[in-house]
Amino acid sequence: MIPHHRTAFNAAFTPQKYSHFLTELDRRCGTHVKFRNCETPCFFPRPILHRMVECGQALVSQIVTNSDYHAAATTHIPDAYRVPNEAPHPLFIQADFGLDANLDPKLVEIQGFPSLYAYQPVLAEVYRDVYNLDPGLRYLLTDSDYWTLLRKAILGGHAPENVILMEINPQLQKTLADFLITEQRLGIRTVSVTDVHRKGSRLYYGDTPIHRIYNRVIVDELEREQIQPGFDFRDDIDVEWAGHPNWYFLLSKFSIPWLKHECVPRTWFLHDLKQLPGDLDNYVLKPLFSFAGLGVKIGPTRDDLAQADPSQYILQEKIDFAPVIETPYGPTKAEVRIMYVWLEGAPAPEAVTTIIRMGRGKMMGVDHNRDMEWVGASAGFTPP
Repeated sequence: MIPHHRTAFNAAFTPQKYSHFLTELDRRCGTHVKFRNCETPCFFPRPILHRMVECGQALVSQIVTNSDYHAAATTHIPDAYRVPNEAPHPLFIQADFGLDANLDPKLVEIQGFPSLYAYQPVLAEVYRDVYNLDPGLRYLLTDSDYWTLLRKAILGGHAPENVILMEINPQLQKTLADFLITEQRLGIRTVSVTDVHRKGSRLYYGDTPIHRIYNRVIVDELEREQIQPGFDFRDDIDVEWAGHPNWYFLLSKFSIPWLKHECVPRTWFLHDLKQLPGDLDNYVLKPLFSFAGLGVKIGPTRDDLAQADPSQYILQEKIDFAPVIETPYGPTKAEVRIMYVWLEGAPAPEAVTTIIRMGRGKMMGVDHNRDMEWVGASAGFTPP
């Protein structure tokens, strides 16, 4: 999108450089990265990213200040996973945007749950080093020291040995690279939710007490895989949450029909639709609380809608992503995730960096573009 950076990158690209990029990425992560990373980073004009940052902040503000919304969203937290001592706002926020033909951002979804906060800066640095990018290009949206900010968010002042990253069978997750970098940078341990147990009012892994949990457990996966945690989420236990679990439900696709903003496509709860649109090809059916695109149907049929639980789905106007990235395989679309951290006491969430997904298929996730080239996960760079 910045023509001189794009032209120079494409002209200098070789398959050998890409192979070196992948090898170096695995080395710095300490494991083989299991999802596809794109051959290229993206170069965005700063005003476009700044507009996305502002949109995301405005949307989050609407949610956290709306008591009617909070009451409605709370009813969708499953009883078995309704965690006490809820934080007044999410610690980690992800807002995903596509760009329309006018290069205006359009919301895809928004989530009060952490993403690849440790992995993404490492990915960007590997792009910079292997491809010898202009050192003036930035991949961080914040002027704060990134790792100091992340340490504060995740550790919350506790000793690293008493803080865990909690996941489901973390060694089997595609995001293992992110966990390993988090361990390396912050000194915490990654622990499976099945290996956490309760003694009295505290949680432990082995004999080590847990004072704070960086929560990466997705309830949808717990339910789908029928995994039994080593403790009850509902218990009032003496532990802090780095990302309170309730915000996975409170800031989610459930929020989209409530949002009023020019960047939000028209969206309805399925149970609120009195009459289905005649042009379903121009809509997307989404489950409220799935992750990584599971259950999403683009251009759903009437049978798809009939089989969906009306209380658990939304119907959203489809975004026509503009193919704005020039590649050897033709113009390619990009979805931009703005990643925020909202520290306790801060007046608003702070945008820190981005995740980019590039694709030419119907959906933008890396799993939906796996057999193509010049697509996949990427990093965003912008001028100072």
